[in-house]
Amino acid sequence: MSINLVRYEQPSGTDAAWGVVAGDNVLPLPAEYNTTAEILGEGVKVARQMLAEDTKSEPLPLDSLRLLSPVTRPCRILAQGANFKTHLIENKMDPNRAFNMFFTKSSASMCGPSDDIVRPANVRLLDYEVELGIVLGKPITGPVTVTADELEDYIGAFVIANDVSARDVQLIELQWYKGKSYRTFCPVGPYLTVPDPGEVSRWGELRLHLEVNGTVRQNELASDMVFGPAETLTELSQIEDIDVGDLLITGTPGGVALKLPSAMAQRLAGLLPESRRWPMFVKSQLRTSGYLQSGDIVTAGISTPDGAFDLGTQRNIVRAL
Repeated sequence: MSINLVRYEQPSGTDAAWGVVAGDNVLPLPAEYNTTAEILGEGVKVARQMLAEDTKSEPLPLDSLRLLSPVTRPCRILAQGANFKTHLIENKMDPNRAFNMFFTKSSASMCGPSDDIVRPANVRLLDYEVELGIVLGKPITGPVTVTADELEDYIGAFVIANDVSARDVQLIELQWYKGKSYRTFCPVGPYLTVPDPGEVSRWGELRLHLEVNGTVRQNELASDMVFGPAETLTELSQIEDIDVGDLLITGTPGGVALKLPSAMAQRLAGLLPESRRWPMFVKSQLRTSGYLQSGDIVTAGISTPDGAFDLGTQRNIVRAL
């Protein structure tokens, strides 16, 4: 069965520590691990042994710890855009499109699973996107063909990620990297969920769930992806080297705040000068009332129905800069 590792802030304020979740407690790992890559090596073996032997390590109550992102910096954050059929349909795009859309986020955007999401003063259209994150467990240094059977060799762990997005920067300024990379725009964790051999094939059973102030906004199975992890890693290997500990976020399901106008409306808007077109776009988006505001509470979780995989729950409060 999969195990859940956490990275947490020590009460002394010294370097972060790692532990393995055991019920409502965390068993601190005896050695220091500085990076996610290190924990995915020897650390996983130690954690499994501790759980198997019912170790006498002094447990820490899980709810007493401030959990940090289990993906450490620096790292690459590679992302897939519009990769869920429900998300494509709601934005009036072809759900059977023939290409995989890639972009990147700055690793400086990562924060912990309970940290505040900080809205910059220039951002009015702040959006959420719960995503299944894949933490690489095997380096890719050249073109490879990853088959479904080989996928478990490349997946070191699963995590929850929220691809927070400033739509008025991403779309109006055509700045995907900037619009998705402000600090705190990628809550990650709480768990680094390491699957057992043979369990990786169940990735499609994972259900992505996000609420804002207790109201469900997103709720879909990972199997709704257009391009799954094996074919995505195969394609990425043609253009990027990927190290152990790097993060791939795989797209979000339908239910985001962004509501694009119809194709006809977009064509008509294209005839207007930008000085008129974009203020109209912002005004129409603000009518949806779905965008994040200061004080909003965003909760996100990913798990299988049987609980064999449970990546935990994020809870982030939005605040203005």
